[in-house]
Amino acid sequence: VQLQASGGGLVQAGGSLRLSCTVSGRPFGTVYVGWFRQAPGKERRFVAAISKSGDRTWYTDDVKGRFTISRDNAKNTAFLQMNTLQPEDTGVYYCAADTSLARTDAWGYSQSYSKKAKYDYWGQGTHVTVSS
Repeated sequence: VQLQASGGGLVQAGGSLRLSCTVSGRPFGTVYVGWFRQAPGKERRFVAAISKSGDRTWYTDDVKGRFTISRDNAKNTAFLQMNTLQPEDTGVYYCAADTSLARTDAWGYSQSYSKKAKYDYWGQGTHVTVSS
């Protein structure tokens, strides 16, 4: 399974970016997808996740209302629309896939979506820099 993240770049505060994550090597509808970010000098942290069908989403508190995760299973691609970007959103954004067989409600209840160790495959990361 391979993940390819793209869409990063340099943007001014208040601007928007849309990240994409294309998954190959496995039927896309069989994986949960998550986005994590790693700020300079800090650990990688959860940003958002989406269920296999796209009917459930989860976000970390500081991006709620600004970021939207979605997926197009026909195109094997997940997206992270980021609006009202702030300098603290700067970092390397990684997409990841979890092949868990757990049902969506169980996966969500256990907060598996936020745990790096739960994800089986990772993309290479795309850089996002937000200037003030």
